[in-house]
Amino acid sequence: MTIDFHTHIFPDKIAEKTIDFLSHKANIPAYSNGTLSGLQSALKKAEVDIAIALPVLTKPESFDSILRFVCGVNEGYFAGEHNVYSFAGIHPDCEDIEGKMARVKELGIKGVKLHPEYQQTYIDDERCVRILNAAAANDLIVVTHSGVDAGYPGSVHCTPERVVNALSKVKGKVKLVLAHYGACEMYEEVYDLLAGKDVYFDTAYVLKSIDKETFLRILEKHGEEKILFASDSPWQDIAEMKTRLGEMGLSAEAKEKILSKNALALLGDGVLR
Repeated sequence: MTIDFHTHIFPDKIAEKTIDFLSHKANIPAYSNGTLSGLQSALKKAEVDIAIALPVLTKPESFDSILRFVCGVNEGYFAGEHNVYSFAGIHPDCEDIEGKMARVKELGIKGVKLHPEYQQTYIDDERCVRILNAAAANDLIVVTHSGVDAGYPGSVHCTPERVVNALSKVKGKVKLVLAHYGACEMYEEVYDLLAGKDVYFDTAYVLKSIDKETFLRILEKHGEEKILFASDSPWQDIAEMKTRLGEMGLSAEAKEKILSKNALALLGDGVLR
């Protein structure tokens, strides 16, 4: 089994416009059209069994509309119509963070996505810490963009140092996934400050650019049980990312953990059909 823990889809009516805007902003190509059906095609080509979709709220007022979209995606997933399961999105400026996170939990959704660059909020800001605390209280996963984002050159709102500071303010245990292998393009800081801590790293976007030595050095210190395979589709080709992981020289056991076992353990019951 293979699970892609970090993908993105958009409602059909806005997908083309959104993909065009984001592609030009970051100067990167899209490898699918950003729709659910486009992701399905990419998953089939890559022989991936399940994808986790991560919606990004660029404004707090979008919480309810995105949540309705997420619920529709998940209804289709559990009905066997497709193999994409979606998290919810959350914005640091949302009102009643605790109530919204409790609602996500009540709906049976396993987690939420944060994007400090798109939301222009530091991960150790008290608003993000509120989200992390609410996630811990509701046993929800938080996936956050971490490190450099091509669309926001010169601006990094989630650095390894700020992650450490944010975690020091969290009461209880939070299931935190740091996208882009801890922090995109900040791998020395990842190794020094984050590797070995009780957080997960996903491989979204970075497998095409990170060198094998750096990848394995971080893996050895952090632990193979805390790495999640992810592509960042549509911004990378899922099949190529799967191939790139296979070229890292991992043991069969480590590869199986990264491709599926770690994700299944983190997600817990209620996702597999």
